[in-house]
Amino acid sequence: MSYRVALNFEDGVTRVIEVKPMETVMDAAYRQKVNLPVDCSDGVCGTCKCRCEQGVFDLGDDFLEEALSEDEAQEGYVLSCQMVPSGDCIVSVPVPSSSCKLTPAEFAVEVSTLDRVSPTTIRLGLTLPDPGTLDFLPGQYVNIALPDGQTRSYSFSSAPGASEASFLIRNVPGGAMSTHLTETVTLGEKMSFTGPYGSFFLRQVQRPVLMLAGGTGLAPLLSMLEVVAETGETSQPVHLVYGVTTDDDLVEVARLEALSQRLPNLTFACCVADEASVHPQKGYVTHHLSDADLRGGDLDVYLCGPPAMVEAVRNFLAEKNIVPASFHYEKFTPADISTSEAA
Repeated sequence: MSYRVALNFEDGVTRVIEVKPMETVMDAAYRQKVNLPVDCSDGVCGTCKCRCEQGVFDLGDDFLEEALSEDEAQEGYVLSCQMVPSGDCIVSVPVPSSSCKLTPAEFAVEVSTLDRVSPTTIRLGLTLPDPGTLDFLPGQYVNIALPDGQTRSYSFSSAPGASEASFLIRNVPGGAMSTHLTETVTLGEKMSFTGPYGSFFLRQVQRPVLMLAGGTGLAPLLSMLEVVAETGETSQPVHLVYGVTTDDDLVEVARLEALSQRLPNLTFACCVADEASVHPQKGYVTHHLSDADLRGGDLDVYLCGPPAMVEAVRNFLAEKNIVPASFHYEKFTPADISTSEAA
């Protein structure tokens, strides 16, 4: 038996390593050619200090207080040279991946799905020769390459381990990726992407969850919901509010309905901002958040959408004096370059 430990570096690059029973994270990382920061490897210097965001582990007591204080340990900080996992873990490493001589993994893929699910949205499915070589955290993204060397960033809408990696791509008139997918690409064509990247990913569900999606920002939340539905590890309520600009932008509703059948604690609502919409619920996401949904802040919030939406939600919560237990959000721009932040 071995455990999966996701090392999430400060530049957003993630690498998943396998850790053997009774093996330290440091030793496992070096065995797999990931050079984590270290000076002493004896729990003395504190150079290898990281933060475990999720998982169960043992630190022992063979380290100095100067290297890791009791207060730091209570806050989830660890010394990777002393940390011995006893389950899967997520560890934030406070240095860029390049300083650990690590480069983002590159994957050769084949186009297996290419559906124009609406006039404004394309569903792209990419298949790897060996899907088991791709490991990511639900909510993360990759950089998909175009023939001219440009890349565009897209979040997975599929769960880790799926036979096909899927993405929701906004069909932007004149956009480089949109033009390539609508005018050039055919099924079976070869493409490539690098990654995974991002600090926007699903944490352990320990309290009610509120998910807010704008447009194709639904994609990473779908990936998260797939994982929650597959594992069945939570009885906590999960509520999703999905907002779009026009009726054409409203996609994957049938998939949300199917997920709600698999995940009885999931509820969702959709809304369309266009006043001419035929959808019964109009307006913005914030128009469809009740005090009951906000639970006085006793919840985890995951938000993905364009910058204006993200700022509107943040202002809305501030005006309501709501401070969520945790608040994770990702903004994306029309060029599909994503930025992730957490509070």
